[in-house]
Amino acid sequence: MKDYYKYSRLAFIVAAVVTMSSPWAHAANWFSVQGVSPANAPIFGVSGFVEPSIYAMSGTDAIVGKQSAVPNINRVAPNDTQSTMATIVRARLMLRGNLNKYISYFFGGEFGSDGFTDIRKKYQPGLIDGHVTFSYIPGARVEVGLIRAPSAEDAMQGFMANNFVVLPTVIGQLMQQTFYDSAANYHQANISGKPYLIGGSNALGVNAYRYPGVQAMDWFRWGHWELAYGAMVGMYGSVAAGNQSNSPLVAGRLQGSYIFGGKGPFRSDVTAWVWYQHARPQLGDQSYSMTRDGIGFQYLQGYMHQWGRRLRFEYVHGSGWISAPSAFSSNAGLTPSAATSNLTNTQLYTGSNNKANGYDIEAGLFFTKRIEADIRYDYYDRLPNNPAQQRIFKTWALGLQYHLTPLTKIMAGYYFRTLTAPLSSSVPDSISNAVDNELAMQAMISF
Repeated sequence: MKDYYKYSRLAFIVAAVVTMSSPWAHAANWFSVQGVSPANAPIFGVSGFVEPSIYAMSGTDAIVGKQSAVPNINRVAPNDTQSTMATIVRARLMLRGNLNKYISYFFGGEFGSDGFTDIRKKYQPGLIDGHVTFSYIPGARVEVGLIRAPSAEDAMQGFMANNFVVLPTVIGQLMQQTFYDSAANYHQANISGKPYLIGGSNALGVNAYRYPGVQAMDWFRWGHWELAYGAMVGMYGSVAAGNQSNSPLVAGRLQGSYIFGGKGPFRSDVTAWVWYQHARPQLGDQSYSMTRDGIGFQYLQGYMHQWGRRLRFEYVHGSGWISAPSAFSSNAGLTPSAATSNLTNTQLYTGSNNKANGYDIEAGLFFTKRIEADIRYDYYDRLPNNPAQQRIFKTWALGLQYHLTPLTKIMAGYYFRTLTAPLSSSVPDSISNAVDNELAMQAMISF
């Protein structure tokens, strides 16, 4: 019996170490948390999480000609069939450990219903993480496999660090890039900018901020100061989509931190960063330039302590390969035709002259050890270079979180959403006027 308790305690400690080192913990140095397991982690560890969620919108109709239908912005992704839905957004099982003191590995499968598992409008679970990190070279740890590419903070951080159920629009549209069947025959719309029209059957899931490739990364400490970097060369594609370019994707991020205290995933610090990504995705026989870059800073102090607080600002810019998700689902009564195909297919603006930019600023405060209140404003200006197709998204979000443990919590948020088409016309004005506010609730349950 004594041996039973001895080994049960050991198993608990090992599980705790692996869980705390999982990539969805709250941390400022994501290269460290996600790329390398702690030195005392076992050879083999299993962890995971599930995110049961509820989304609710009014489902307001917009008018197109003599027809009316609920626009997709008022429907729950990725299916875009209902305005109120209960679903399991993410369900992930992960294997992680150290083969020796120089080699870490991490593999994760995604089984939830989200953009990553929505392949050609059908549910398809897949490998979302799969990399090995070699720490033999001082100053340059080498990570190989499916990697979170260096980029925006919202894209790099793990899901347990999310403070809102719904992402800022600039991240959801500009960074959570959808892959398209590059071999399909696409038509160009006869509208300003002449975008390619892409139906849902040719969408091969989102990137989940990850690409296959090789990354050199490391971090350095001098007292309270820390400098971290990551530089990646990879393939523009995924397991489901395959290689979508004949040219490499390159990405890099440099960040500096001042650490007030603590260590590991819940430390208190101030961090500032700058990052860059470039790829040349293909459509048919032609490749196009796609560039993303941004800057930001974050202040975190007193996580799960009364009056613990945080403040974050991030700006993201993009040029080329700007995606404008379809306004309506063709299943909603707007049959694709010469008049409506522009509204029931994604519009992809490929040329490097096409721009988009946005930012978000958010703050949070712990009223007690477990109760945290949050506020966020996010802004996204899509295609300011094309007045006829320009759309401006603005969202105020109010959130409330109840933290059961550092890795398990309940979240609720209300989103006051507006959409503006600066160059007024009947269809975009109708959609803009129909945009609903949104209520979203989610439980983040880790094991």
